[in-house]
Amino acid sequence: MTLTELRYLVALSEAGHFRKAADACNVSQPTLSIAIKKLEEELGISLFERARHKVSPTPIGERIVAQARTVLQEISNLVSLAEQGKDPLGSVLSVGAIFTVGPYLFPRLVPRMKQLAPEMPMYIEESYTADLRVKLSSGVLDAIFVALPFTEPDVVTKPLFDEPFVVLLREDHPLAQQQSIDPAELARHKVLLMGEGHCFRDQVLQACPGLQESMIEHSNRDHSVVEGSSLETLKHMVASGMGITVLPESAASTALYGDGELLVRPFNDPAPYRTIALAWRVSYPRHQAIDVLAEALKD
Repeated sequence: MTLTELRYLVALSEAGHFRKAADACNVSQPTLSIAIKKLEEELGISLFERARHKVSPTPIGERIVAQARTVLQEISNLVSLAEQGKDPLGSVLSVGAIFTVGPYLFPRLVPRMKQLAPEMPMYIEESYTADLRVKLSSGVLDAIFVALPFTEPDVVTKPLFDEPFVVLLREDHPLAQQQSIDPAELARHKVLLMGEGHCFRDQVLQACPGLQESMIEHSNRDHSVVEGSSLETLKHMVASGMGITVLPESAASTALYGDGELLVRPFNDPAPYRTIALAWRVSYPRHQAIDVLAEALKD
């Protein structure tokens, strides 16, 4: 039994799918599958029930996964304690963020961190919430920036700021004549959204009544939903006339486009918003590093 196998075990339990778990661990699916099978043979039990589209832990598998999480956290704490004995601000701090936060947060956060803790290098990563959850719980990441709600056993979550949603559209779009937009209005237009798996997509669908129903009812019509791979891609698609989109306010810059070509409109009050939070393990020993991270973000 190895720590790598335990990481694969936890990742598969979180993802519920061999391919997704392998992606989260940055290995091939056969590598992860073989490791899980080897672990089951070594323990002499079935850890997972394997259905066609879903993998779920057996009752004893759930208990072993919980223990594996504990082992991985303790190993991470051991390493961190050793580093803390040298200098809590002198070793790498591994920080993750969801795709819709990282590109707009890190360019401002990293320079400030270099000022506050010049001897502490940062490893940064952007991913889906589900992948960040696995890497935080297994000790691969020390802290993550996510959108609430976010619940995980033995993890501290600190809300940082609320960020309103806005609408991005071309100047020649009919909604451009409005100074603010009713969220329900979007169901009557072609809306560009992030692809499935992004929590921001789910937040937009929840904030805009009727949009999800419109996706189903009018999937082949002109005001259906179109998906993009990133917020920046969505902005390019809006600029090319493919539709409108909803963005978090931090991503709504139109500086790359011609004057007046793209417009940003707020929603009617009360405007939908998301809450961004910092999460870290309760047992993480480098408290000074977390404090510096929170201070840099505040600045």
